[in-house]
Amino acid sequence: MRTGSQGEQVLARLDALTTWPYRPQLLVAVGAAWFFAFFDVVNIGYALPVISEQFGVSSSQAAIAVTLGLVGYVVGSLLDGLIADRKGRTLALTLSVIAFSVGSIIAALSQDLTWLCVGRFIAGMGIGAEIAAATAYIGEISPSRLRGRAGGLAAAWGYVGFAVVPFVSMALVPAFSWGWRALFLIGAVGGLIILPLRLHLPRSPRWLVAVGQVDEADQVVAAAETRAREKPSRLRVTQVPVDRPPPVRKPHDFVVFAALFVGVWFAYYIGNYGWLTLAPTLLTDQGFSLSTSIAFLSVTGIGFVVGAFTAFGVAERIERKISIIAALVVWAAALTIIGLAPSGGVIMAFGFIASATIGFAVPIMYVYTGEHFHSAQRARGVSISDGTGHIGGAIAPYVVLPAAGVSFAWGMGIMALTGVVAAVLVMFGRRLNGAPAD
Repeated sequence: MRTGSQGEQVLARLDALTTWPYRPQLLVAVGAAWFFAFFDVVNIGYALPVISEQFGVSSSQAAIAVTLGLVGYVVGSLLDGLIADRKGRTLALTLSVIAFSVGSIIAALSQDLTWLCVGRFIAGMGIGAEIAAATAYIGEISPSRLRGRAGGLAAAWGYVGFAVVPFVSMALVPAFSWGWRALFLIGAVGGLIILPLRLHLPRSPRWLVAVGQVDEADQVVAAAETRAREKPSRLRVTQVPVDRPPPVRKPHDFVVFAALFVGVWFAYYIGNYGWLTLAPTLLTDQGFSLSTSIAFLSVTGIGFVVGAFTAFGVAERIERKISIIAALVVWAAALTIIGLAPSGGVIMAFGFIASATIGFAVPIMYVYTGEHFHSAQRARGVSISDGTGHIGGAIAPYVVLPAAGVSFAWGMGIMALTGVVAAVLVMFGRRLNGAPAD
């Protein structure tokens, strides 16, 4: 078994590549799963008003399904992160798709709130597992100078999923008593369709080196070099990158950065999930009809796509730390304005901006979070940070809804405040654009 400097040479060859060295199907296999996973994250918000009526429960009781879905996210993220670091990223990516597909089917067929919660918990496990494993995987197989663009492009398709949900919901939920069930089945069927694509993914060379399997890492990188030479991709380095050495790792760094990013994600997800899953409820409580609320959110949802593909374009051009902070500040400002002047025009215009900041910031935040951890611990680092941070999303209904009960402005203001807190915490992160991953 070869280790040490020979492993470093293998990874240096990967980082020397200036074009995407894998088949396009790889980004499809990862990006499509993000699409259906993110579709499944937010569809519950559009279903809640109808579920409350059909199951004979209050909005707060129905919101338990949102909370348990996010608790499942935390559990799935932590378990799959452990599997990804011990057994490899590709196994973890397969298990994640199976989990959120099965959970979505159970939720779609549920006849009461209990079974809905069971289904959402299992689906949440799959989504949490997906985010942790996919973030680690894309960051590790990419040449360092393409890490931000590749990760951003894969995650961007998740935000297309966000944007599609309001349009599908508008066609199904108000018109059919079973419309909300169809929403859940769409995510399940999509996940099962892309499962075969997950069975032939190349293994992560950085993970292979980290666990001492340098010979196999060498084979993966050699195949990547051949592909990059013979079939250059349009996904390539577009400018001279920032020249930074690999990050210096200290023994306590894992704990420090895990704690930092748990704080970032926890704070941000309170407001993020408040907007993603509770906006239909907040708007209907404000006096808008369900159809009108969904129409507003259909317009604002286009911002997810605009923001995500903007992130793809600038991920390597602007220091990730700076772009994240800027996006979070704009997010806070947009939500504050909606809270103070909740007219239709304001909701659509500034809701579009708020959604665009989510689409822009979150893909970059995933990449940025993963960069703070060594390859041997990256999936666990991301799963602890993002997964545990989802507790913020889980408690969002119990923070945002009571505040909105005081006034709509209070509800929106609480969500805006979470963006400010997250931005302050990001200031303590490192500058890592262009630094080789280890």
